[in-house]
Amino acid sequence: MKSLPIVSLLLLSTSLLTAGAYAATAAEQITTNDIMHFESLKKPVVSDSGTTLAVEVSPDRGDSHGLVKLLGSSKQFNVDGGAKPKVSADGRFVAFSVKTPLLELEQASKKEKKKLKSGMVLLDTQTGKETRFDRVKKFAFNDSSSHLAIWYETAETTYDKKDKSAEADKSEEINVDKFDKGAAFELVVLKNGTTQKVANVTDFYFDKSGKHLVVASNNTKVKVHQLVLFTLSNNTKKIVRQYNDQQIGDVSLSDDGKYIAFTHGDAGIAPYGRTYQLSLFNIETSEVNATPTSKEWQLNRYTTLKFSDDSQRLFFGRVPQVSQQVELAKIEKQQDLFDESIVTGQRKLRIWHGDDARIKPNEIKQYEKELKRTYLAVLHLKGNNLVQLADEAVPDVELQQQTRFVLASSDIPYRKMITWAGFYRDYYLIDINTGRKILILTQQPSSEDPILSPNERFVTYFQQGNVYLYQISEDRRTNLTQNLKVSFADEDHDYPSNAPGYGFGPWLKEDAGFLVYDKYDIWQINTESHQAFKLTAGKGRKQGIQYRISGLVEDKNHPDVLKLDQQVLLHGYNERTKGDGYYRSTIGVSGVQTLMEGDYKLKTLARSKDAKVIAFSKERYDLFPDLYTAEYLAPQEANKQTDLDAQKRQFNWGQSELVHWTNGDGQPLDGVLIKPTNYVEGQRYPVLVYFYRFMSDRLHAFPQMKINHRPNFAWFADNGYAIFLPDIRFEVGYPGATSVQALTSGVQKLIEMGVADPDAVGIQGHSWGGYQTAFAVTQTHIFKAAVTGAPVSNMTSAYSGIRHGSGLARQFQYETGQSRIGESLFSAPRKYIENSPIFYADRIKTPMMIMFGDKDDAVPWEQGIELYLAMRRAGKDVVFLQYEDEPHHLKKYPNKLDYSIRMMEYFDHYLKGKPAPTWLTQGEAYTEYKKAD
Repeated sequence: MKSLPIVSLLLLSTSLLTAGAYAATAAEQITTNDIMHFESLKKPVVSDSGTTLAVEVSPDRGDSHGLVKLLGSSKQFNVDGGAKPKVSADGRFVAFSVKTPLLELEQASKKEKKKLKSGMVLLDTQTGKETRFDRVKKFAFNDSSSHLAIWYETAETTYDKKDKSAEADKSEEINVDKFDKGAAFELVVLKNGTTQKVANVTDFYFDKSGKHLVVASNNTKVKVHQLVLFTLSNNTKKIVRQYNDQQIGDVSLSDDGKYIAFTHGDAGIAPYGRTYQLSLFNIETSEVNATPTSKEWQLNRYTTLKFSDDSQRLFFGRVPQVSQQVELAKIEKQQDLFDESIVTGQRKLRIWHGDDARIKPNEIKQYEKELKRTYLAVLHLKGNNLVQLADEAVPDVELQQQTRFVLASSDIPYRKMITWAGFYRDYYLIDINTGRKILILTQQPSSEDPILSPNERFVTYFQQGNVYLYQISEDRRTNLTQNLKVSFADEDHDYPSNAPGYGFGPWLKEDAGFLVYDKYDIWQINTESHQAFKLTAGKGRKQGIQYRISGLVEDKNHPDVLKLDQQVLLHGYNERTKGDGYYRSTIGVSGVQTLMEGDYKLKTLARSKDAKVIAFSKERYDLFPDLYTAEYLAPQEANKQTDLDAQKRQFNWGQSELVHWTNGDGQPLDGVLIKPTNYVEGQRYPVLVYFYRFMSDRLHAFPQMKINHRPNFAWFADNGYAIFLPDIRFEVGYPGATSVQALTSGVQKLIEMGVADPDAVGIQGHSWGGYQTAFAVTQTHIFKAAVTGAPVSNMTSAYSGIRHGSGLARQFQYETGQSRIGESLFSAPRKYIENSPIFYADRIKTPMMIMFGDKDDAVPWEQGIELYLAMRRAGKDVVFLQYEDEPHHLKKYPNKLDYSIRMMEYFDHYLKGKPAPTWLTQGEAYTEYKKAD
């Protein structure tokens, strides 16, 4: 067996001597309370101007605060309660959502909690002034940074039960459907703080040019429905349309400042069954024109409106028919008690038919989505030509800024086979001008979406290991990669299905070419000559670096288009060192320039649209991922903007290192060893093995400082444990056996290194890792304690189970997905048995703790019961934690904390010899608690 290279040992020794976290004698020991208070950074945003950075600073438990920094200066602001920041384009103003304080939330009754709503705070970075607003539902800056729209929560009408007049008022109250109720709206002029208000607002829209704001105000009680237009240049408003019987629905504005589009329908009809009309209001002439109507296609309450950027087209959704919601039959008179049609009309029955497109649980889960589904149409404003694009056969359309074609798809032919085969779609091009559909791909995996070029001349797609180019005008397909002698399919794919591709990069200007990825390198392909070359000059494959384009503006509707000689930023992951880097390449030129690289992990998190400023984090196991900002192509000159690493410096901190070994089949494997704090060379330690699939890429990842369903690495390391994160490589048909082989050979490596105490190795996994944990202890006794969360224990019963979160059957997971059997239960029953822990429960010698939420939405929690009962029947050491009303991953903080504490107590007992807690030796009797109000 190979030992660590001398260089690595020297580097490790140096880091131990120099790292502040290893001033061990004065450092505090990490506790769960420390973890609860440990802050992380969420949702960083850089203003379009590149001048302002805003981020949410959030503890694992407790209230967040907002942090705002003016880049290029030392000026910064802390905003109490701030979360989910939005920044005006010019960077002067930052708005944060403000959640109800946790203490207030915890003290409130169930009834009171329903009334607690988030607020908002507006920060002026020039003056430092904060303005707070209560009960805010939605807020948005306009694109020109001149105004802020604030839309409040709907006011709740309350009545004093003792007030008889109030009861009379209540009886006379007009019943308004929740969908039709408006709420207060406020428009803030940012330069001076003046405001204008509108009541009963149900929708609003800013145009992107900064000229106008349109608001729909619907007061059903007094039958006043208004379309209100704000002119932002002079802060004036006027009612441009008013109805007494028409509920105004969705609203939109064209960016040329000419049109308001809005839907409206009969206010006297309940919104579920209300048919809407689409109208265009000409802002310049005040004319209102209704769009063409159709008996075949109608507008409903879910119709949304969107103008194209050039203001030439209006896209919106329609449905084949609008009808009222079906109601159960009611018994209203004596004879109804014996009327078969009325009595059976009150049944609650779901019929599962063998030819249903979706099984019933999945159909139910999809019901609301299908209820809100509309089918895209386009109105060409010049000529008033209305074209239906999507329909019931081809329902899904990807809308960007096309002028001739849109990409569309349908999974309808494959919905039944989703049950066992996974997800597929047919893909079409639809002519925007005529609605004509061109079928371009059949039974394409849903994960392999084709891409329409910006100028709509080509479609690129991945299929069966190769990259194809479809030239639309000539209806011609070309396999671009068949002669390139490199795989464009996932080289690490170990599932019983076709390997997917690595994805596409951006397009070049005028559709001259595009970028595509293999495992390591970036290729540039010319769409005319079909010639390809490695933009990264083959350096990726030679050095084991996986290059990807990074730091471009992420906008689905307006993706960045590159031009020749343009320099681009690359992110690289070195699979040998597990470190990251930033690099620079020039479009059209083969070569890579290193900007920065090292033993750390880099993540590009935000980018300004106009100033080419990026925000990124840099982390190691012993370095918190603080935020840095830099010019787009100069990350090596970045300025550090936060110092949350200071939290870590008060504690001892373990150290991570890479471990290599070879399993019994001679396959090389990698893993991460996290040594305990104050590690002493030559001393053996209890080891906790945590894993899933590939884990070695976490070598330089800062440990997640949270209480959840996983062991907290820093906490365990500070409590004297070594943590081992091994890679698992599976063989189709034998997932259990290959997992065990990787785990046992990896643990043996740690024993040979002198790190692991062979009598104190524990294992913990969740979900797929939970299955592997449960199976492993049936095949080996190397583990002295096991904690398994949400495991499948019996593949024969799990095969035809349901994923309750999606309503999907689980069969496809075994035949083509994660469980990797590759065949049906009927064709390979032995494989299902051989890979199921439950059939070998009598072999288990390892104490096991099983954890499940009894509302698990991914793995049926009965799988845990099966394993528990099998071990109980076999007289094994087993304890089962059932967390009530919890899904696949625990959500309620008391349960997460409880599980974390019990996990530590469990391993402390079996791996360290500490006294067993009472719950482990005696269990806990069933108790019912007083229900909260």
